Amino acid sequence: MIKIGDTIPVARFPVLKEDHIEHLTTQDIFAGKKVILFGVPGAYTPTCHQNHLPGYLDNIEGLKALGADVVAVVAVNDVFVMDFWAKDTGGKGKMLYLSDGSGEFAKAMGLDIDLSAHGMGLRNQRYSLIADNGVVTHFNLEEKPGVAEKTGAAAIIEQLQA
Repeated sequence: MIKIGDTIPVARFPVLKEDHIEHLTTQDIFAGKKVILFGVPGAYTPTCHQNHLPGYLDNIEGLKALGADVVAVVAVNDVFVMDFWAKDTGGKGKMLYLSDGSGEFAKAMGLDIDLSAHGMGLRNQRYSLIADNGVVTHFNLEEKPGVAEKTGAAAIIEQLQA
């Protein structure tokens, strides 16, 4: 499992542009930047959609004022779902919605979880982190399902202010 002091693993994320798919790499996202990344089990799942994501969207300007160059969410969903979620929540253009459709990034981070018993298959655990130039400086993992307390925007704001 990724931890403070580790470098974000190399990965590529498909992003839907007007009429085609482009790929962002971890180098594109993290190099020379302070990045807030939070992982959710799935777009549109109740806690992710109604609790976790809104906290970041509501505080996007404050997070950037505290030094974040990029705020990004990653889920084990396909690029089309993530693009629609970005549009549907009003977050498109404000933050990155990263598709990890096959869960390769979740696995590389050591943060994958098998939710097959709930009909969801391989997913992310719920987490948040701050990375400076690709190196993790803060890491939070939610231990209880259905909550976004340790990993929410308020916790990240406290960490940025410390």
